[in-house]
Amino acid sequence: MPRPEKQLTPDESPRDWLGAEVRYWRKERGLRTAALAALVQVSPSLLEKIEKAQANCGQELAEQLDEVLKTGGVLTRAWKMVRRQTEKRRGETETPTPGPLEGSVHTHQGRILDSETSLPSGSPGPMYRRAFLATSGLAAFAPKDLAALVAPTAPPELPDRIRQKDIANVHSIADLIHREDNAHGGGGLVGVIASGVMQWAVTLLAVPCSEELVAPLRAAVARLGIVVGASRFDAYAHEDARIAFKLAADCAEEAGDWHLRAKAFSFLARQAIWVGDPDRGLTYAEQGLVRADRLTPTIQAMLQSARARAFGKMGNVSATLAAVGAADDAFAKSNAADDPPWMSYYNEAQHHGDTAHALYDLAVLKGQDPARASRRFEIAVDGHGDDYARSRAISGTKWASLLMAAGDPRQASAIGERALTDAGSLTSQRAADDLRELGRLARRYRGLPEAEYLRERISATLQA
Repeated sequence: MPRPEKQLTPDESPRDWLGAEVRYWRKERGLRTAALAALVQVSPSLLEKIEKAQANCGQELAEQLDEVLKTGGVLTRAWKMVRRQTEKRRGETETPTPGPLEGSVHTHQGRILDSETSLPSGSPGPMYRRAFLATSGLAAFAPKDLAALVAPTAPPELPDRIRQKDIANVHSIADLIHREDNAHGGGGLVGVIASGVMQWAVTLLAVPCSEELVAPLRAAVARLGIVVGASRFDAYAHEDARIAFKLAADCAEEAGDWHLRAKAFSFLARQAIWVGDPDRGLTYAEQGLVRADRLTPTIQAMLQSARARAFGKMGNVSATLAAVGAADDAFAKSNAADDPPWMSYYNEAQHHGDTAHALYDLAVLKGQDPARASRRFEIAVDGHGDDYARSRAISGTKWASLLMAAGDPRQASAIGERALTDAGSLTSQRAADDLRELGRLARRYRGLPEAEYLRERISATLQA
């Protein structure tokens, strides 16, 4: 039996009134919370909190809700009332702070912290949604209405029997999510779609399938599980990510695809290291290297760099340097023609960025020479194109943090400014955490104008 909705109190405050208006118009249009959330690219839980006045609604989201619900601008006007009240309270309670050192603090439209409400910077909301949903893989998957996928009222339609085109659709969707995730981050519409398609793909495994298509289907689901897990990892939906990665590893093993299996364990390793369990991360990396003779040199380099990152977090200098050396040796033998197409991302920039993260920990935690990591971060930043804006932003931010901790703070500030250009347009919790770290390190230089301005920009970007 569904729980009764919380009674709202619109007269309590402008924010309460805004929430009550969202609920009123949602019901007026006959939409469930999950369906409306999908249409405006936020999570159902966030929308519920906005209705209950437990979370803030940004201007961009208010405008999207007005558009979808056809309110005539009611919610945008309500948002302005909320903003005025907030500014009034700040004026009454806060001590004025000095303005920026020169001009104003520049920030970007992307909400790096609010991974559930952002759109790629510079893209009009409705236009971006239409273009995204028109992609061929998604059109084949959900030809009528994507909202029915991400907020279904009934199970999605399944084929009566698996055919080659069904497997091709899974690959198309995996390629799409991989592309959008790397360019824009794992939040927003990318995260909504990722969660929905994973559930659909798992149901395909129970559909009758000819013997010759069993392995290709499992490999396709493994590939999708990896990119969905990567997206959820970036949005800090860690349990969802772990489930997706482990499903991918199992499917890859059943399919006999050692390359996909290795990739799944590489991500399990990186996620474990990120959340503070490098020992488990090292175990996952070692599992990925089982039967390394079946792996291409590029994939071996990817796993060795994961080992290096685990040892770096543990502060084991000799083991970290040995693993970086093993990764470099393997990468020197790379031949793109031998790799599966989905490994094309692991180029010189990616390799140097991955190994630089391991050397960063040695420099910061163990006082090792920062120049080794610095040069690798520079290669990574210079080598990543716009298709991998998140990787460029993260490497740039860590490079700036390295120099702020153990180098020239003025150079660090300049590099950090450039990284913010990429980071500000992402919906990535990982990128946000790296910016926080850079901001903390910049506090050491309170009298340095460049560092002070960088801190102001970081703060503005994280709060925008």
